[in-house]
Amino acid sequence: MTGLDFGRRVVVVRGAALSLRVGVRTGIICAVLGLATLAVGVLALGTGEFEVPVGEVVRVLLGGEQGPARLVVVEWRLPRVLLSLIIGMALGLSGAVFQSLMRNPLGSPDVIGFNTGAYTGVLVTMMFVGRDYYQTVAGALVGGLVAAAVVYLLAYRKGVQGFRLIIVGIAVGAVLGAANQWFVIKVNLQAAVAAAIWAQGSLNTLGWDQVLPVAVSVALLTALLVALGPRLSLLAMGDDAAAALGVRAEGSRLAYLVIGVALTAVATAAAGPISFVALAVPQLARLLTRTAGIALAPSAVTGALLLATSDWLAQRAFAPTQLPVGIVTVSLGGVYFAWLLARHARSR
Repeated sequence: MTGLDFGRRVVVVRGAALSLRVGVRTGIICAVLGLATLAVGVLALGTGEFEVPVGEVVRVLLGGEQGPARLVVVEWRLPRVLLSLIIGMALGLSGAVFQSLMRNPLGSPDVIGFNTGAYTGVLVTMMFVGRDYYQTVAGALVGGLVAAAVVYLLAYRKGVQGFRLIIVGIAVGAVLGAANQWFVIKVNLQAAVAAAIWAQGSLNTLGWDQVLPVAVSVALLTALLVALGPRLSLLAMGDDAAAALGVRAEGSRLAYLVIGVALTAVATAAAGPISFVALAVPQLARLLTRTAGIALAPSAVTGALLLATSDWLAQRAFAPTQLPVGIVTVSLGGVYFAWLLARHARSR
């Protein structure tokens, strides 16, 4: 069924336990971004030292091709492509959650210290516990949640305001950044080199062992976001408006903070702290869809596309040398900030 929603054409999808209202433009943009993401994924699977034509890549994915091409596409390249899509989606969702809660385009986990806290948790785990993947995930999650709790408590004054949370988060992130540097200096040389490489944010050493746990974690957290319904958009209207519509503001905000931190922690534990994706993606998705607020689905698809493209550039820009994907996203982040400043200057 179609109708008008504040002047925007929407499609209403009703199920047994769920009702969704999707803007027509938003749906079209998500479909286009999804096709672009698929194209980038096929390109990444086919390019490299061993070139595989597009048609052969498709046949391999459909199970109709064997031999060296299948080894290269499925065993070597596919896990990295899948992880770039899943982690990009997680970072996009996390950025959308925080920017909606704080009603500020700077409300990103890598700006307000949660990313740095997850990194601290991983460093402590690597130094004192071990380097197993699940230990690293636990360390990142605990570090991110502790950083979030500290920021939340320091910013709480009869409620939490977005701007105060950002300022406190930047301060806490700076302290944690200094602590991370101290940890790296104090550990042995081999651990310090491993931590320094990991800190750049990289998918270079990841494979099938990481795909399943990351995919399951992100899927569960995404399901929790869907289960919370439209509360995020109501919170973005302000606590008073949300309370008038029957939403418990502080309880819902805490739930979203935990989910946002968990999404960041899963991505950080797998690939390291990848900067600027969570910061830029929600605003880019909002610009494309022309929605009044931050939308989760476009942010997820845009995040997947941005990180998959960045990782392909990291592999091919200086081939055969492969760069950490974090270097590419930081470079794109600088361009994004320049564009944001120019756009702000024109609007004044």
